[in-house]
Amino acid sequence: MKALIKSGPGEGLDYVDVPTPAPGRHDVLIRVLRTGICGTDLHILDGNPWAARTVTTPRVIGHEFVGEVVATGAGVGGILPGQLVGAEGHETCNTCVNCRADKKHLCHAARGLGVQRDGAFAEYVVLPAESVWVHRPGVSLDVAAVFDAFGNAVHVADAFPLRDRTVLITGAGPIGAMAAAVARHRGARLVAVSDVSSFRLDLARRAGAHLVIDAGAGPIDAAALGLEHGFDIGFEMSGNPSALRELIGAMAHGGRIAALGLPDEDVLTDWTNISLRMLTIQGISGRKVFDTWHTMADLLDEGLDPSFIITDHFAAEDYEKAFAAASQGDAGKVILDWAPRD
Repeated sequence: MKALIKSGPGEGLDYVDVPTPAPGRHDVLIRVLRTGICGTDLHILDGNPWAARTVTTPRVIGHEFVGEVVATGAGVGGILPGQLVGAEGHETCNTCVNCRADKKHLCHAARGLGVQRDGAFAEYVVLPAESVWVHRPGVSLDVAAVFDAFGNAVHVADAFPLRDRTVLITGAGPIGAMAAAVARHRGARLVAVSDVSSFRLDLARRAGAHLVIDAGAGPIDAAALGLEHGFDIGFEMSGNPSALRELIGAMAHGGRIAALGLPDEDVLTDWTNISLRMLTIQGISGRKVFDTWHTMADLLDEGLDPSFIITDHFAAEDYEKAFAAASQGDAGKVILDWAPRD
């Protein structure tokens, strides 16, 4: 089969032939239809320090995907050939204290799909049945392909109650924009989104943000926006240290922040400001397994449509163009097609 792999250290990926995997007793063989390019995949392409110390090579990369079940192992029940599926991108150990307490998102030994085990940027992928998510009827292939990323947005947006709250989101990338859509859907009174990119601010508008803020025009002034005491809730989605500092500065006393963005450097901030104003900062990673997945499916059933975030399609063999588009900042989610379109 064709697959996109990280062959070794340094920059670059290779589109090559590799053996088609075979499912074990408790595994599912999936024919991949579409995949979404994530920021993690861009880091792996670049071979940055995180990728160099984390990704074991050679490795088929990719974790955002939708596919069709081809075959299942003899020990698998409840998953049938022909079903449309995705998968939780973190394979948990099932033995640590968090896994045994049904908090698998906190597993300290989780292995990442496309990072520590072969991923979904290929014509076929094999996964443990317990990691597979069977989609509800009617979901579009595009939305299903980016369900993983949608889950990040939902995990952030559901960190704190939002109804009638004021929300500030720093970072209007695809996940930040989807978080804005969820916040609107959850009944936030005001959803404001900041970014330096006019393209991404437009994504936030399409998500339903009440207000977009050009972060390059100066510090965020909550009072000037009509919020004398600051914002109730903050989502830090950019990974930019200065954005986190501005977000903290714009919060009301007792404000709560969910932080998904991953800075490339240490973040220095005024901790006294955090303590005296009694702010809460909650780190967010991935999704709750599988609580967030059920919540995502419910949101789709309720009419929330995250397809606005998908801006580009490329055939898998045109991966270089696809990764270039995803890297430039003037694209939302970029999809690789691994099978002929219907």
